[in-house]
Amino acid sequence: MSEDILRAAVPMDEDRDINLRPKFLDDFLGQTKIKDNLGVFIKAARERSESLDHLFLIGPPGLGKTTLAQITARELGADFKVTSAPALDKPKDLAGILSTISERTVFFIDEIHRLKPAIEEMLYIAMEDYELDWVIGQGAAARTVRIPIPSFTLVGATTKAGMVSSPLISRFGIVQRFDFYACEELAAIIRRSAAILNIEVDDDAASLMADCSRGTPRVANRILRRMRDFAQIAGSGRITKDIVSSGLDKLEIDFLGLERYDRAILRSIIENFGGGPVGAETLAISIGESADTLEDYYEPYLIQSGLLQRTPRGRTVTEKAYTHLGLEGKRLHADERLLF
Repeated sequence: MSEDILRAAVPMDEDRDINLRPKFLDDFLGQTKIKDNLGVFIKAARERSESLDHLFLIGPPGLGKTTLAQITARELGADFKVTSAPALDKPKDLAGILSTISERTVFFIDEIHRLKPAIEEMLYIAMEDYELDWVIGQGAAARTVRIPIPSFTLVGATTKAGMVSSPLISRFGIVQRFDFYACEELAAIIRRSAAILNIEVDDDAASLMADCSRGTPRVANRILRRMRDFAQIAGSGRITKDIVSSGLDKLEIDFLGLERYDRAILRSIIENFGGGPVGAETLAISIGESADTLEDYYEPYLIQSGLLQRTPRGRTVTEKAYTHLGLEGKRLHADERLLF
């Protein structure tokens, strides 16, 4: 199994290269309510020498769910094991992990909504009773044996909370939902990352990059790395507002953070489907993407930005989308066509 999928007892103080992930809660910028509440829960569990209650993290990709799971383990002084739900193919895969953990280990499962039912059933007992149900023998001679395991903290992360079963959600003692970051928070993250990467960045340049980062730290750090390249080759090495403006043009990222495919989605709805409504599958085919990618990556930010709406009949664009794309004339033409 790939080391990137499953890492056992990861040393929390070692990095193989420059890592922009914060290591402690004090370094974690944004998500203030989540951070403050989790700090209280961690401190209380640490003072009682107990494992933290199971933690459920909900939110779009790139907002820091995996990072917060790592921070939780580090703050607790516990081992950290991580896997992804699709990597758990059979119950024995889960049993193999849980039977080798140490006391108070933080066990992180990404994409937990994709767990198979048989594995989920085994996880119920492990979360509540810290035991594993194991079947010995076959047929009439088969019997169930319960194997005790050390107390641990399960951290489950998902981008699709609606696909997680109610019995599983109810077993998490702490449920936290991530929001998109404000531009000020992203600018602070960019300045922190720039200091780690030893890059000089102007405040107005950091603000411009933050405005184009889709409310997501992962995107902000990606843009920062690309602007570093442009500043190194086309400038003096310092990231200025002019460097960022030029770099964003070359990357086809506009002032709202929309990329080429985001604009293609809006244009497809306007030009091919009269502004909507159009179904997700049809729209995905029209732009050459999968429906999952459309719904998980592109749509959340377009909806948050007020450019796209989900209706019972399908996706429709808003007036703001016509204005942003400079297509007011097409909108009026479409409205007149609908009247007749």
